[in-house]
Amino acid sequence: MTLKIEKAGEIGFCFGVRRAIDILERVARERGSVETLGALVHNRQVLQRLSGIGVRVASGIDDIRGDIVVTGAHGISPRVEEELRSRQLTIVNTTCPFVLRAQKVAQRLARSGFLVIIYGDANHPEVKGILGWANNVGMATLDAGSLASFEPLPRRLGVLAQTTQIPDHFIGFTKDLLGLVLAKDSELRVIDTICHDIRRRQAAAMDLASRVDLMLVTGDHTSANTNHLAELCSGATTTRLIETADEVKPAWVQEYRRIGVTGGASTAEQTISEVLAKLEAYTGKS
Repeated sequence: MTLKIEKAGEIGFCFGVRRAIDILERVARERGSVETLGALVHNRQVLQRLSGIGVRVASGIDDIRGDIVVTGAHGISPRVEEELRSRQLTIVNTTCPFVLRAQKVAQRLARSGFLVIIYGDANHPEVKGILGWANNVGMATLDAGSLASFEPLPRRLGVLAQTTQIPDHFIGFTKDLLGLVLAKDSELRVIDTICHDIRRRQAAAMDLASRVDLMLVTGDHTSANTNHLAELCSGATTTRLIETADEVKPAWVQEYRRIGVTGGASTAEQTISEVLAKLEAYTGKS
């Protein structure tokens, strides 16, 4: 039986990442070099390539050396933006439009008197930024039960999601939340802020995972959307999360007959092509 290798229909940079990189590359070309406040995206290969055109990653505000700084696609809080401006820094904002929408949703909910609940990883920079736009009137969590820490529970709750979360998991979270607030004279407002691009990528990956024996999800181990892709695919078939073609094992082409390949939203199409080429090379040797 011959080995079949197939890539998912939605690969390469998502719209927000592509936009952020285009802006950063333009500024780097114009100035010769430029700094970003933290990593522009969560992908080491992309960051290594950007460093080659003069992009330096500042670990924090105090680490910024120049007079201009590029903020990442994950966005920043108003407090961080205010601090940058107080230091007379020129800010080039590359926040993903979907993240920007979530920020505005959080701001609007907070101003309307809602406690803002973000379904997401509390330690992720995107989530920290969104919570900042809610003036930190709320919390980020992946467990509806954690709202038990509020006693009494506020009457008005506004719920949104980190843009890269899995839609079905967000639905489950809101159902659990509804069970907590029902019969407590509460108002629950739920706004879907999950990125459309991420939805398509997840759907394409799941479609492919349902037809293969092994799914390779390519991307950085620190990337939230890449980890969510791997989590989804693992429910349908054997799945491995790899960063580069160097991690492709020759045994895979002997053990599995159908292999699918996809990538996170910050994974370059070239990286995925290299994974496919490595699989094909091992096929020729088997």
